Amino acid sequence: MKKRFFVSVVITFLVCTIFLQPSKSYAANPQLAVDLSANTGAVKHGASGFLYGLGDEGIPTDNMIAPLNPQGTAQKAPDGLQHPNGDALKIAPQFKRNGGKDIQIYMQDIYKQWPYDNLGIDDYLSKVDVMVNKVVADANRSMYVYVPFNEPNGNWYSNLLNYSSSTGSTARQKFFSDWKTVYERIRSIDASARIAGPNLTHYDSQFHLDFMSYAKTNHVLPDVMAWHELQNDFFTDYYNHYNHYRGIEASLGISARPIAINEYARSSGDLGVPGNLVQWITRFENTKVDAMLAYWTTAGALNDLVTENNKATGGWWLYKWYGEMTGNTVTVTPPSVNGSLQGLASLDSNKRQARVIFGGSTTSTDVFHTDVVVKGFEATPYLGNSVHIIVWGVDNSGLNPSSGPYFVQEGDYNVAGGQITVPVNSMKALSAYHMMITPNKDLSSANSTTRYEAEYASLSGTAFVSSGNNAGYSGTSFVEGYGSSTNASTSFVVTAPTNGYYNVTLRYSAGPLSEVPVNRKIRMTLGGSPIKDISLTGTADWNTWASSTTKVFLQAGINRIGIDAYTTDDSDAINVDYIDIQATTGTITSYEAEASGNTRGGAAVITTDLAASGGKYVGYIGLGAANTLTINNVAVSAAGTYRMAITYANGELGDGATNYNSNNC
Repeated sequence: MKKRFFVSVVITFLVCTIFLQPSKSYAANPQLAVDLSANTGAVKHGASGFLYGLGDEGIPTDNMIAPLNPQGTAQKAPDGLQHPNGDALKIAPQFKRNGGKDIQIYMQDIYKQWPYDNLGIDDYLSKVDVMVNKVVADANRSMYVYVPFNEPNGNWYSNLLNYSSSTGSTARQKFFSDWKTVYERIRSIDASARIAGPNLTHYDSQFHLDFMSYAKTNHVLPDVMAWHELQNDFFTDYYNHYNHYRGIEASLGISARPIAINEYARSSGDLGVPGNLVQWITRFENTKVDAMLAYWTTAGALNDLVTENNKATGGWWLYKWYGEMTGNTVTVTPPSVNGSLQGLASLDSNKRQARVIFGGSTTSTDVFHTDVVVKGFEATPYLGNSVHIIVWGVDNSGLNPSSGPYFVQEGDYNVAGGQITVPVNSMKALSAYHMMITPNKDLSSANSTTRYEAEYASLSGTAFVSSGNNAGYSGTSFVEGYGSSTNASTSFVVTAPTNGYYNVTLRYSAGPLSEVPVNRKIRMTLGGSPIKDISLTGTADWNTWASSTTKVFLQAGINRIGIDAYTTDDSDAINVDYIDIQATTGTITSYEAEASGNTRGGAAVITTDLAASGGKYVGYIGLGAANTLTINNVAVSAAGTYRMAITYANGELGDGATNYNSNNC
């Protein structure tokens, strides 16, 4: 008889301007060289992937996923027993609406135990049939990539890499044969299937040569080459692994496959740690591969980037910086190719911006200095002969919420000999840093904890960073492109310390336009959904700026606020300078789950727990339609749309393996 598990929940309804001089350069600082003239291709964002990073709908929230510009995730098989949630087909709608591209399906997760139950290939094939038919019938079919075997050298074929014994040879032949059998079974049901493999625990040069040779001869080549990078040798040998594999393809006359490192990061010291993760990101982006953070701790929390479901750890901010890189990557030369200090840079000629993320040191307690040498300005005339530099930092917060990025330095640098040198001092080993390079047109400091500049936000549609000669703006520029547009959007990522009401002040200009109303209107979105259409008073000209304040309810943690064009005429033609966020007052009503007036159904029961609000919670909700909680006597002053926040806990293991790391968001 199966054990029954339930979700336990507590439900609460919740109806300065200083310019700094460039830092001093110390003798013999290590140098990180950025060459703006050396284009290495479009930013891929391939490293922003996750293994079991998504749990259920809303776990984590859209706010946590969308800013990272995710490309891929690897999830459990449809209705698999390995985990209680994270089903690939169930998380697909949320992943897709937040920009996700590929969802890898770990097919052996259909089994309950780890290592996987080995009931024979025939048992597995019967399960493959069921899984593939579910994928074929799914509305998001085109997103899925089948992973037939996960770490085969550590599961059903444990002697796979033993080249000195007949046992190892037998294991390899058995795996090759089973790969062919399962591959062909998948294709017999889904002719357009994308299949990834072999998915070893690490890169093995001899095995990958043997495997690809066999796969080519037998017409079962993987569509995506996949292996894991989980060991210390990643830091010294990853480029060798990548180059060796590409050499195998060339030697066998095989077209280059997409590569997915579908589990990466060591079991301790990497997940959530900005200064370590920047080293992984740079190597994967340099080789333009897809990569998924490894599953070592909690599922459904973007692999330690998220805590309490909507709050960011320090690592999240690094991936947010990475996700906001646009344009093309350019060459970054670290002090040592395989050294601890690494960096990644992008250049966007349309935004007239370059960005650099960097960090890393040998010992976790190191405090060190770095000279970031930026050259190649002859290829970027739009940046001018003098540039403005802003540097932000983010510290390691472990599994706790991060206080967010902090201001490090700001200054203007004259380009000499096609380059500048920016000393960044007192860097911390576990921290990461973000440098922005723009034309020297700044009119105010970036050092504000409440102001979010439009020119650094995520832009879409016809919105673009202005290159005009307007005056009076804040920061280094502003955003225009809202005239004659129905899709211009400026999306800001903001942090709220607590659930509550905040004043969002939009600074804008709305100068005269022929045959356009003097006053304008714009749409504000929250979390990607429209929240209010705002009327804006016209300004005397495009160098005159005005402000409009809207009170909104923000969720504790990360929120996304959009300023969007939406009309079919020019009545929303404005320029956007910034938004400013300030806490304010408003009515918030809390409803305790255990209140006597509520209705419980089925197994739902009140339980005492000092960690819960009011000292009690209602548990055993879910696992069947009968186990419910209804909050009664909810009162509002007027009909309308209200924000609701639910405080809950879910530490149950479900019917999955007993070694499952449960979601405790």
